[in-house]
Amino acid sequence: MLLAIALDGASFAAADWVGAVRQADEARIDLVTFDDDFGRHGPDAVLTAARVAPLTRHVGLVPVATTTHTEPFHLSTALATLDHVSHGRAGWQVRVSADPAEAALLGRRAPLARDELFAEAADAIEVVRRLWDSWQHDAIIKDVATGRFVDRDRLHYADFAGRYFAVKGPSIVPRPPQGNPVVAVARGEAPDDAADVVFVPDGEAGPRPGRKVFADLPVREGGNRDAMVRILAAAERGADGVRLRGDPLTVIRDLVPELRWRGLFRPSRAATLRDRLGLPPAVNRYETPIPA
Repeated sequence: MLLAIALDGASFAAADWVGAVRQADEARIDLVTFDDDFGRHGPDAVLTAARVAPLTRHVGLVPVATTTHTEPFHLSTALATLDHVSHGRAGWQVRVSADPAEAALLGRRAPLARDELFAEAADAIEVVRRLWDSWQHDAIIKDVATGRFVDRDRLHYADFAGRYFAVKGPSIVPRPPQGNPVVAVARGEAPDDAADVVFVPDGEAGPRPGRKVFADLPVREGGNRDAMVRILAAAERGADGVRLRGDPLTVIRDLVPELRWRGLFRPSRAATLRDRLGLPPAVNRYETPIPA
């Protein structure tokens, strides 16, 4: 099974986050998620992931970034940058915000209805993916003789015009190492139609073609036996993995060795998060396929 750990803290001390993520990295956990919302007291999740990225080598880094009140162009550049600094280990957990208090913090508009929030998030995911694709993989040429850094024919406009925003592009950040960083959604927090990974409540896990399904499981100190029973049940239902919520040290010290002993968790040697999760390569929509 794939193995993830959910991180949710209010500390502004970088050492606290570095310590937790390094433990997960050394245990070869597949990915960690960084929780965030506009009303939360704590550091920005994307920036926190970028801070720990150069200090880790294996673990996937998947911060929450909210589409509501946030421009998709800014999301695309921040997450593409995270993929570059992590050498292809970035992801994005999409979330919408329906909280009036969070809307008041930004002062841009009143909260939308849930269906509109989800429609806006779906458009944001589409725009972000288009912007990631807007640079072909060989757009940077660095031709000293002609003084050309990029081949403009390999840059593309996103050209998106929708109900909630219009974005022309191209991105100001070159194509991420993964092509598209992994897009994740927790059930009920955003539309999951375009997601690569779906986190679902314990008991609802099951196979979903084209997506990786993680069962969300709380872990408390001293509750290893209960947690192991639920992990085994999730595996039997067809979950691809589990995301464990609790103290990272407890998970790594007490549960990971038993999962490895049972053959349920095998550390991956894959370099990128997409490869680690067994996801297909991200094909650039603007590139012409090479004939077979």
